Amino acid sequence: MPIPANQERAALPGSVALLLALPALLFALITWQVVADGPLVRLDERLSRVLVNPDRCSELLADLGNIPVAVPVLAVAAGYAAVRRRRAGADRWWLPGAAAALLLALVPALVVPLKELTDRPGTPAVPAVPPGTGYYPSGHTATAAIAYGCATLLLLPWLRTALARSALITLCAALVLGASYGLVRRGYHWPLDVVAGWCLSTVLLTSLWLFLRTVTTPGRSQPPGP
Repeated sequence: MPIPANQERAALPGSVALLLALPALLFALITWQVVADGPLVRLDERLSRVLVNPDRCSELLADLGNIPVAVPVLAVAAGYAAVRRRRAGADRWWLPGAAAALLLALVPALVVPLKELTDRPGTPAVPAVPPGTGYYPSGHTATAAIAYGCATLLLLPWLRTALARSALITLCAALVLGASYGLVRRGYHWPLDVVAGWCLSTVLLTSLWLFLRTVTTPGRSQPPGP
């Protein structure tokens, strides 16, 4: 039975609050543990020793979080969505793509100060990671999640079948998880670095999703909805 629109709108704030609050609280907890060198960090280090096994496959997967790989994917998706919106006569057809680009630009603006604040050393996988600090949170994880996640949010309204939308979401999740696994397996990051990147990205992507809802409200020219 279809859910009335007013009931759907009433349920929306609660689900959005969870998408914003839970990852934010988890991120705060992990950051506190990293700064305080708490028991969660020691568990993280033991887990890393089990998971690290540098190989060619893990290096290729980790590269999915590189800017030269992830940014072109978002650029193509933003360009395609902009063209479709312009042809459909949508108001401010350029705005969703610009918002996604701005969100990706926010990643280093948020991650770099956090790296300096936490000053976390890299893993003992010496061939993979040079000596130094500033590995928390994982910027590569956040770059992958934001780039592929934004691309997915921009393209979803233009896919007409549930199968196509499910395939796109699955592909996005596979790319982000693949990059995350490669970063840990190769020894580029501790597992908690990657989890923190997920938390940060979830908050940012939820914010973008809310923004995109406001620029494609009923009564305006807009793409077909899911």
